[in-house]
Amino acid sequence: MEKVSYGGWDNCYRLVNDHIELIITGDVGPRVIRFGFIGQENMFKEYPEQLGITNTTEWLIFGGHRLWHAPEAQPRTYYPDSESVLIQEIENGLIATQKPEPTTGLQKQIEIKLSPNEDEVQLTHILINHNLWAVETAIWALSVMAPGGTAILPFPPRGPHPEFMLPTSILSIWPYTNLSDPRWLLGERIIMLNQDINNATPQKIGVFASDGWGAYANHNALFIKKVPIHFEGLYPDFGVNFEVFTNEAMLELESLGPVESIPPKGRIDHQEHWTLLQGIPKPTTEAEVIKNFLSKITD
Repeated sequence: MEKVSYGGWDNCYRLVNDHIELIITGDVGPRVIRFGFIGQENMFKEYPEQLGITNTTEWLIFGGHRLWHAPEAQPRTYYPDSESVLIQEIENGLIATQKPEPTTGLQKQIEIKLSPNEDEVQLTHILINHNLWAVETAIWALSVMAPGGTAILPFPPRGPHPEFMLPTSILSIWPYTNLSDPRWLLGERIIMLNQDINNATPQKIGVFASDGWGAYANHNALFIKKVPIHFEGLYPDFGVNFEVFTNEAMLELESLGPVESIPPKGRIDHQEHWTLLQGIPKPTTEAEVIKNFLSKITD
């Protein structure tokens, strides 16, 4: 780990191995603002006009990867994370801790560990309750991906009728979701959503991915995030653990933990495991995903 300046912020921290690097902001956050192969494109979206800004009363997206609490609500969700965070060095990584939010009494923390030898990262997202009463919420981890790529989410294992008579998953849609939008590809085994810089109409969908993964292909690389599955838990937004959202600027690949009651001074956590694969062209059909991607994602 080394301390660096990045995007106008003087206090950032770089985690690096032989192939990949992350940059975590210390002046705002907790947030991972960059993730990619060394010397190559950032897999995450950045908003240049916002980089370097601190201590604003307005919530700014900044870009990168952030931690929220679900379900989404205004203004609760949108507390500005533009103050400095505490950075603590640990073996192979760091912990970034936000001050408790005065509006919610919740404190956000992300523990980030970079594998010394593999192109992999382990993240633990933590919410700590500083209230004198319990708070019911779910951890929501959002990766703001750079434009031009394609998100991939899996449907659960398929099966024929009449052997399989009961539903196996949940699909959530929002009032602005339009499944006839050409950016969607709804296949038999996967959902794909293309990011299009020329289409400003927002789109969003949620799915319970029982295989526990979502992916994004861009810059001739494949970003994979995997999460543990809590089949006994009740997930937000009608029961989904992955969501994708897009507009003309970016695409968000989001994972969620189950809704939990955090007791006073208690905490909950949510794991994500990131993998970055190089030399992976962006798919255009479900057949390409099944043939060229699924074995790499599920290994």
